[in-house]
Amino acid sequence: MKLRVPLSRYLVFFAIALGACAADLLTKRLAFERLGPPGGETWWLWENLFGFQTSLNRGALFGMAQGLWPVFSVLSFAAAVGIVVWLFWFRAARDWLLTVALGLITAGILGNLYDRLALHGFRWHDGAPAHAVRDFIVMCQVGEWHWPNYNLADASLVCGAALLICQAFFTKPATTALESRAES
Repeated sequence: MKLRVPLSRYLVFFAIALGACAADLLTKRLAFERLGPPGGETWWLWENLFGFQTSLNRGALFGMAQGLWPVFSVLSFAAAVGIVVWLFWFRAARDWLLTVALGLITAGILGNLYDRLALHGFRWHDGAPAHAVRDFIVMCQVGEWHWPNYNLADASLVCGAALLICQAFFTKPATTALESRAES
């Protein structure tokens, strides 16, 4: 007998996924309104260590595979659907840490998918929709080099991945009372 997923897991997952996605989209909008178009001046909070500058990423991780937004959009949509199916259809959401980790990952997927579909309304100079992820956080500038700009969706993806690693390597699989009785 498969145990049901508690209602609290649904609430936690969707609150994290939708809340962090909303925070990502809000901060992107505010950054682009306040800092202007991509490539402008960097506004440093801590000189050469942490600041803000708008940029657009037409690729994936670290700008790889520029211009393949249709592929990344399909993969993002499939990943988001796969996560929800795995958590709630296959009941993986019974694991608390896994639910939180995948909520963060889903938030990152949705925030960047919104941008890749050009739902933000930003356009290139020629008037074409900018199917690109909006980034605005910059770190560690040394001369002309700096860590690639990122956004809250990217941070959410990284935090979710770190939690997945912790869940995979540092937690024991949860056994339920029914599973324990069946083993003995």
